[in-house]
Amino acid sequence: MNLLKNILLLCFLVLSQISFSQVSDDAMLYRKDFKSISGKNTVSVTSYEKDGSHYVFAGGVGNIDVYSLDKEGILTPISNHELHMKKGPARGMVADRINGTDFLFVANKHGNVIETFKILTNGSLERVALVEDTDKTYLGTAITLQVVHMKKASYLFIGGLEETPGLSSFKIHNDGKLTHVQSMKDDQTIHTDGIIGMFVHNIKGKTYLYTGGFQDNGVSSFRVYDDGTFKNINNISDNNTDRYLTGAYPVTGVTLGENKYVIVGHRHHKYYERNGFIKKTDFEYHGDGVSVFKVNKKGALVPHFVLKDDESTKLQGQTRIEIVSVDSNEAVLAVGTRDDASIQLLKLNENGILSPINYLETGYSIYYGLRSHKIGEDNFLIAGSFRFDLGKIATYKIAPKINREGKVLRHIVNLKYKDNATEDQVNEAVKTFVNLKNEIPEITNIEWGENDSTEGASKGFTHTFTITFKDEHAREIYLFHKAHLDLVKKVGPIIGDVFVMDYWTTIN
Repeated sequence: MNLLKNILLLCFLVLSQISFSQVSDDAMLYRKDFKSISGKNTVSVTSYEKDGSHYVFAGGVGNIDVYSLDKEGILTPISNHELHMKKGPARGMVADRINGTDFLFVANKHGNVIETFKILTNGSLERVALVEDTDKTYLGTAITLQVVHMKKASYLFIGGLEETPGLSSFKIHNDGKLTHVQSMKDDQTIHTDGIIGMFVHNIKGKTYLYTGGFQDNGVSSFRVYDDGTFKNINNISDNNTDRYLTGAYPVTGVTLGENKYVIVGHRHHKYYERNGFIKKTDFEYHGDGVSVFKVNKKGALVPHFVLKDDESTKLQGQTRIEIVSVDSNEAVLAVGTRDDASIQLLKLNENGILSPINYLETGYSIYYGLRSHKIGEDNFLIAGSFRFDLGKIATYKIAPKINREGKVLRHIVNLKYKDNATEDQVNEAVKTFVNLKNEIPEITNIEWGENDSTEGASKGFTHTFTITFKDEHAREIYLFHKAHLDLVKKVGPIIGDVFVMDYWTTIN
């Protein structure tokens, strides 16, 4: 009997590995929902599970929006909360549990403060602490936070930018208040000028923190001690051949088998004015790529592999890298991009080699707002944009790619106008809708017509517009395109109701 059980278990494990491999090799993103935000934009996104419920926090300029997230990927607005001095944006956000209490820590970039919010039972927030910048703490223009749990206490590590570059450590107390432990000012050796990404690895009972330096073009590793102090271990700078660290941006990591890796992306300085924001202007653009570093036994970073951007990938202007899923042999990563306005899925194998899977063109640039979240066995991504004209947050489910070969996508919009809408207003609305074909090249075709049915089942809808797209990318670009958003804003006041359906059909 035991032999039979072992055989069945082995078969199950093998099938599980095969299933995961099949999904990861052909994984794709499918948008599940999008909701409006109350703030001006969505710069950063994080998520948290509390008592079996799942919450999303979207931080922008001036405030934070809170949503619940269900197992289908649907968002429901809960509350919104004003940031200190109505500043922001909430560039760095991290949620964690400290001795039984759930907190959201927020780096208020232009408020020059770190805010601590208690996460209440329904997911809404209550501010419980505030730490302002001083000459010794380097919290000005704070942009990234990382909670590090040690044996006897937990610490919040904070990275600054521009006038106050450096790395700081604060002890987190049970009530969410922060006490300063240590700060290390940036210099010409370490890469802590513009820490936009941090990650922690534990190696044989020792804790190491890894940072990227956006302004000083490199990555650094630090040993963290039980009392929250830290020291620099090693530093790796950009070069013009194989490093791809100019404007080092997102930093994450993963353990596969016996190997520990740190993955670093970059938003290359070529996207900025050389004589403006960027301090070191003697950089050379040698393309975009995602760098993989192997962590040695002493916690130091060792250059290992680079996946270079090409015509088949969307890696220009990387702003966020999220670990989607991990097993013992491979990890699936999601890369959000500002300049390609896409989410690229990648696979990292046990040997530390990255390979592209699929990507989705989101229709909006991702600045820092991308978060991976798992509910049950399903993997989701939550994304937002820094665009002030968008005002949306979206969710995506990661699932096996659906074969759309030989098919096109029809987007059917049925409209009912208000009784007080004038004929001129309706005609102008129709003209603007049809003109989308000239504004959005991804639209293959638009046709429209007025209702001519006499069956009495039209429910008052009078105008139908049918838009054709060749793929999912085109639909996403259309949905979040400025011309489409302008149309919705312009026509919205005279619309009585709208009914939308999409379907895939075989090309005749």
